[in-house]
Amino acid sequence: MRTAAVVGTGLIGTSVALALTARGVTAYLIDRDEAAARTAAALGAGTFGAPPAPVDLAVLAVPPAKVAEVLEEHQKDGLAQAYTDVASVKGRPQAELTARGCDPTSFVGGHPMAGRERSGPRAGRADLFDGRPWVLTPHPATRTAVLRRGLELVRLCGAVPVVLGPEAHDRAVALVSHVPHLLATLMAARLCDGEDFAVRLAGQGLRDVTRIAAGDAGLWTDILATNAEAVAEILGEVAKDLDAVLGALRTLAVAPAGPARSRPAAELTALLRRGNTGHARIPGKHGGTALRYSSVRVVLRDRANELARLLADASLTGANIEDIRLEHATNKDAGLVELLVAGESAGRLAADLTRREWTVHV
Repeated sequence: MRTAAVVGTGLIGTSVALALTARGVTAYLIDRDEAAARTAAALGAGTFGAPPAPVDLAVLAVPPAKVAEVLEEHQKDGLAQAYTDVASVKGRPQAELTARGCDPTSFVGGHPMAGRERSGPRAGRADLFDGRPWVLTPHPATRTAVLRRGLELVRLCGAVPVVLGPEAHDRAVALVSHVPHLLATLMAARLCDGEDFAVRLAGQGLRDVTRIAAGDAGLWTDILATNAEAVAEILGEVAKDLDAVLGALRTLAVAPAGPARSRPAAELTALLRRGNTGHARIPGKHGGTALRYSSVRVVLRDRANELARLLADASLTGANIEDIRLEHATNKDAGLVELLVAGESAGRLAADLTRREWTVHV
C-alpha cells in the first residue's frame, strides 16, 4: 500500500493515519470538520485534503450510522480502489450499504478493538493498535484483493487480524465492549446523586469500574442504538442476575440469623463465583491463560522522575514486572505503585527495593 485516505480524523482515524504515515504510506486526511483534519495534519498524521488521484485504500473512520452514507458518497467520487471502515457495529451498516446500492465488492468492514476514554485527533497515537485484535467482516461479494488490502492495513497498524461475519462480530462486541461500557456508565451515573463525602472515599476499584464511562456520549449513543438488539439481549441477562441479587440481598437484610439466611447467601456466593470464573476467561499475557501474580506495593512521592527512578531500581533486581497499577492518594502528595510479578520474585523485589530506601508493602 502506497497511498490511503482517512475520512474522519477523530481518535481512531488519526491513529490509523499516524500508524500508516510511520510505515511510509502517504495518507490524505478528510473531515467535514476541517479544523480536526488540519489538527491531525499538524500532528504528522498526513496531508490535509483529498488526494489528487484514487488512493489504494480509504478508511472510513465515522460513526456506525454514517458508514453507508459516507461509503456511497466516496464511491461515487472515486476516492479509492478499496474501502474499509472502523465502526464498532457491522450488521446494520452492511445492510444499509446494500440498500443504498453501494458496491460491496470494493468494501470490507473493519473494527480495531482498541480505543481510549479520550477523543479527538489530539488523542491519536501511532501505537494505539499494537498487538490488538482488528476484526474484518467481508461482505459475501467482497473481492479477494480488497480483503487482502484490509489485511495489509491491519498489518501496517501492528494489529492482529480476526475475520468474522457481521452478526457474530456484533454479538461479540456487545458482550465484551458495548454492555461493559453501558454498565460502567450506569455505575458512574449513581455518583451524581452521591454525597460529597462518599465520593471522596472512592478508591482505585471505583476508578477502574468507571474509567470507560468518560467516553464521548454522542458517539456511544450511536454505537448502542446501532447495535441495540445484541446489547438488549445481553443486558436482559444481566437484568435477571441483578433481580436475583436484589432478591437475595433483601432477604438477607431482614432474615434472622440461622437457616433462613443460608439460601440467599448461597445464591449470592454462586453469582460471585461465576464472576470469578468469567474473569479468569479474559486472555492474559500474549493472549494466553490469565495468570495470578504477586503484588509488591511501593509508596511513590508525587515528584518528577520518581516513577522512572523506581522502575530503574526494580530492573536491577532482575524481576520481570508483568504489570503496573498506579493509585493516587486523595489527600496526600503521594500514591501507591503496584508492581505485579511472578510469585517467586515478589520477596526478592520487595527486599531489594527496601534496601534502596523505598517504602514497600507486600
